Amino acid sequence: MAAADLKAPDMTKATATQTAPEARAAPHARPPLATRVARGLAFDKIGAVYVWALIAVVFAIWVPDRFPEIATAKQILNANALTAMAALSIVIPLAARVFDLSFAFTMSLTGIAAAHFVAVGLPLSAAVAIGVAIGIGIGVINAIVVVGMRIDSFIATLATGSLIQALITMATGDTPILDIKLAGGFSKIGQTDVSGVILPVLFAIVFAFAIWYLLEHTATGRRLYATGFNPDAAKLAGVGVERLRFLSLVASGGLAGVTGIVLASTIQSGSPSGGTPYLLPAFAAAFLGATQLKHGRFNAWGTIIAVLLLGTGTTGLALANAPQWAANMFVGVVLIASLAVTGLQSRATAGTRRFSWARLRRTPAT
Repeated sequence: MAAADLKAPDMTKATATQTAPEARAAPHARPPLATRVARGLAFDKIGAVYVWALIAVVFAIWVPDRFPEIATAKQILNANALTAMAALSIVIPLAARVFDLSFAFTMSLTGIAAAHFVAVGLPLSAAVAIGVAIGIGIGVINAIVVVGMRIDSFIATLATGSLIQALITMATGDTPILDIKLAGGFSKIGQTDVSGVILPVLFAIVFAFAIWYLLEHTATGRRLYATGFNPDAAKLAGVGVERLRFLSLVASGGLAGVTGIVLASTIQSGSPSGGTPYLLPAFAAAFLGATQLKHGRFNAWGTIIAVLLLGTGTTGLALANAPQWAANMFVGVVLIASLAVTGLQSRATAGTRRFSWARLRRTPAT
């Protein structure tokens, strides 16, 4: 018994030593699956999905003979692929709280440039490369004006867009570029379809995956969000705020350039005003997307959800033979509502820490 008594304290100590880490780990254990699913399906997370479903139900009742069909679903995807690409092209700068209002004009210019060089006989690959290079060049100019000259991005990119439109008018006289050569390989970029779904839908998905990975799974993405959330604190944490803003505008210009080329291929011409109609829908989708999944943070998949919501509404209105102004009113109302919701979410989360500044300090600065 004496031996047993002597061993008892050791066993108690060992048990305490083994259970202590478990006790410390308990508060950090993941919540049950049902709880995680409930949180993920909460209205403040994916409210647009519920609104989207409600819109679909309304139009299924309103236009029962045409709306609830597979062909309509493909029509929504095809008609809104370019809007998705345009909206995704501005997500990266918006994540850093930088506006690029010139992207729509960049789309017009790069589409015209690519169509022109194809029409004069340049190889397709070279014409596309020139178009993308022009988009990147415009992004660099925007970055120099915004970051280098420290002009507000909203005003600077609006001015850049006006200059681009003036250049387009001067070069084309507002006359579309039309040529039989545009009906060849160039048109296949935007018109090739697989089982009724055109290639730009795939391009939009590729854009979304790339941006999602950048923002959610890289140190650069964390720094971009930190820059948009609180640039002063980000600087103190060692983040290269100005450099990230510069690169975000360059990325926006490049993506807008690609989108403009796809647009020109889709309409089989270089339109002097081809990108302009995408300005409001793209920003509406980006801001509405910021209310989904990430609570006030601009993100790729939230933007895709928003594009589908807007596309379902405008397509449903067209099938219902609604007045032409109804679609613009729908987009405008959605944009106002999304901005209001974004503001409410920002105020609700004011004072909370969204980023681990210590984690950013451990990450090598850009």
